[in-house]
Amino acid sequence: MASLFTRIVKGEIPCHKILENEKYLAFLDIRPINPGHTLVITKKEIDYIFDVEDELLSGLMVFAKQVAKMIQKEVPCKKVGIMVAGLEVPHVHIHLVPIFDVHDLNFAKAQPTPPEELAKVAEKIRSHAKEAKV
Repeated sequence: MASLFTRIVKGEIPCHKILENEKYLAFLDIRPINPGHTLVITKKEIDYIFDVEDELLSGLMVFAKQVAKMIQKEVPCKKVGIMVAGLEVPHVHIHLVPIFDVHDLNFAKAQPTPPEELAKVAEKIRSHAKEAKV
């Protein structure tokens, strides 16, 4: 059975896309820790990040870097934190979370966010896509 993220890639489930190319997709988390919390995934369904072939893994990090720069230009934060837990969905994904403190990287703080609010945040971050080099 396809993972939740594969279904998003296929367009079966809607998302608030931030950036996309042929190999990767970035979209807002619907239960963000902080506004702008973005998930970056491989379009290829692979469960465990350390099973990803080297070229795809390094490309994922470069793609995530571009997305993080877009987030930082639009969402007030000290830095964009990065976290890989890998247990929530069996599909490789990186969490990019705008943070002010290391304690911000805490899933206990995640809250469901109305789609309208997510759409506004996504649009603001996407406005920096032309500057991304992906």
